Amino acid sequence: MARMIDYLPELEGDEAAYISKVMESMDDETADRFARVYRARRKDPQIILLTCLVGFFGVAGVHRFIIGQVGMGILYLLTGGLCAIGTIVDIINYKNLAFEYNRDIARDAVSLVE
Repeated sequence: MARMIDYLPELEGDEAAYISKVMESMDDETADRFARVYRARRKDPQIILLTCLVGFFGVAGVHRFIIGQVGMGILYLLTGGLCAIGTIVDIINYKNLAFEYNRDIARDAVSLVE
Protein backbone atom coordinates (compact mmCIF):
# COMPACT_ATOMS: atom_id res chain seq x y z
CA MET A 1 0.00 0.00 0.00
CA ALA A 2 2.93 2.33 0.51
CA ARG A 3 3.51 2.19 -3.25
CA MET A 4 0.06 3.47 -4.01
CA ILE A 5 0.47 6.25 -1.46
CA ASP A 6 3.65 7.38 -3.22
CA TYR A 7 1.85 7.75 -6.55
CA LEU A 8 -1.74 8.62 -5.58
CA PRO A 9 -1.81 10.07 -2.03
CA GLU A 10 -5.25 11.64 -2.53
CA LEU A 11 -7.08 8.29 -2.58
CA GLU A 12 -9.06 7.09 0.42
CA GLY A 13 -11.02 4.06 1.63
CA ASP A 14 -12.21 1.43 -0.82
CA GLU A 15 -10.69 3.23 -3.78
CA ALA A 16 -7.24 3.27 -2.15
CA ALA A 17 -7.47 -0.44 -1.31
CA TYR A 18 -8.58 -1.32 -4.84
CA ILE A 19 -5.89 0.76 -6.54
CA SER A 20 -3.25 -0.61 -4.17
CA LYS A 21 -4.20 -4.12 -5.24
CA VAL A 22 -4.12 -3.12 -8.92
CA MET A 23 -0.65 -1.55 -8.56
CA GLU A 24 1.00 -4.24 -6.44
CA SER A 25 2.44 -6.16 -9.41
CA MET A 26 3.54 -3.11 -11.42
CA ASP A 27 7.12 -1.96 -11.76
CA ASP A 28 7.94 1.69 -11.02
CA GLU A 29 7.69 2.92 -14.60
CA THR A 30 4.35 1.21 -15.23
CA ALA A 31 3.00 2.40 -11.87
CA ASP A 32 3.98 5.97 -12.72
CA ARG A 33 2.25 5.80 -16.13
CA PHE A 34 -0.82 4.20 -14.54
CA ALA A 35 -0.98 6.90 -11.84
CA ARG A 36 -0.81 9.69 -14.42
CA VAL A 37 -3.55 8.15 -16.60
CA TYR A 38 -5.76 7.28 -13.62
CA ARG A 39 -5.41 10.70 -11.97
CA ALA A 40 -6.35 12.45 -15.22
CA ARG A 41 -9.52 10.38 -15.70
CA ARG A 42 -10.85 9.66 -12.19
CA LYS A 43 -13.71 11.59 -10.65
CA ASP A 44 -13.39 12.99 -7.15
CA PRO A 45 -16.27 11.89 -4.90
CA GLN A 46 -16.64 15.48 -3.68
CA ILE A 47 -17.39 16.64 -7.24
CA ILE A 48 -20.07 13.95 -7.50
CA LEU A 49 -21.57 15.15 -4.20
CA LEU A 50 -21.58 18.79 -5.31
CA THR A 51 -23.24 17.97 -8.62
CA CYS A 52 -25.82 15.83 -6.78
CA LEU A 53 -26.63 18.86 -4.65
CA VAL A 54 -26.92 20.99 -7.77
CA GLY A 55 -29.39 18.42 -9.02
CA PHE A 56 -31.38 18.64 -5.82
CA PHE A 57 -31.66 22.42 -5.97
CA GLY A 58 -31.46 22.96 -9.73
CA VAL A 59 -30.87 20.78 -12.75
CA ALA A 60 -31.15 17.10 -11.83
CA GLY A 61 -28.92 14.44 -13.35
CA VAL A 62 -25.71 16.41 -13.88
CA HIS A 63 -23.77 13.95 -11.73
CA ARG A 64 -25.00 11.03 -13.84
CA PHE A 65 -23.71 12.72 -17.01
CA ILE A 66 -20.33 13.30 -15.33
CA ILE A 67 -19.91 9.61 -14.48
CA GLY A 68 -20.87 8.55 -17.99
CA GLN A 69 -24.41 7.34 -17.30
CA VAL A 70 -26.07 9.37 -20.04
CA GLY A 71 -29.33 7.41 -20.05
CA MET A 72 -29.82 7.88 -16.31
CA GLY A 73 -28.81 11.53 -16.66
CA ILE A 74 -31.54 12.11 -19.24
CA LEU A 75 -34.05 10.23 -17.08
CA TYR A 76 -33.15 12.34 -14.02
CA LEU A 77 -33.31 15.51 -16.13
CA LEU A 78 -36.78 14.72 -17.47
CA THR A 79 -38.25 13.47 -14.17
CA GLY A 80 -36.72 15.99 -11.77
CA GLY A 81 -34.33 13.43 -10.32
CA LEU A 82 -37.08 10.81 -10.26
CA CYS A 83 -39.22 13.23 -8.25
CA ALA A 84 -36.15 14.07 -6.10
CA ILE A 85 -36.07 10.59 -4.56
CA GLY A 86 -33.31 9.35 -6.90
CA THR A 87 -31.27 12.47 -6.24
CA ILE A 88 -31.59 11.99 -2.48
CA VAL A 89 -30.47 8.38 -2.81
CA ASP A 90 -27.50 9.50 -4.94
CA ILE A 91 -26.55 12.15 -2.36
CA ILE A 92 -26.38 9.39 0.24
CA ASN A 93 -24.47 7.01 -2.09
CA TYR A 94 -22.19 9.51 -3.84
CA LYS A 95 -18.99 7.71 -2.74
CA ASN A 96 -20.22 4.45 -4.20
CA LEU A 97 -21.12 6.13 -7.51
CA ALA A 98 -17.64 7.65 -7.73
CA PHE A 99 -15.95 4.37 -6.74
CA GLU A 100 -17.82 2.37 -9.40
CA TYR A 101 -16.83 4.89 -12.07
CA ASN A 102 -13.22 5.05 -10.87
CA ARG A 103 -12.95 1.25 -10.73
CA ASP A 104 -13.89 1.08 -14.42
CA ILE A 105 -11.38 3.83 -15.20
CA ALA A 106 -8.67 1.88 -13.35
CA ARG A 107 -9.35 -1.19 -15.50
CA ASP A 108 -9.08 0.93 -18.65
CA ALA A 109 -5.89 2.59 -17.40
CA VAL A 110 -4.27 -0.79 -16.70
CA SER A 111 -4.99 -1.94 -20.24
CA LEU A 112 -3.49 1.28 -21.62
CA VAL A 113 -0.21 1.13 -19.70
CA GLU A 114 0.57 -2.59 -20.02
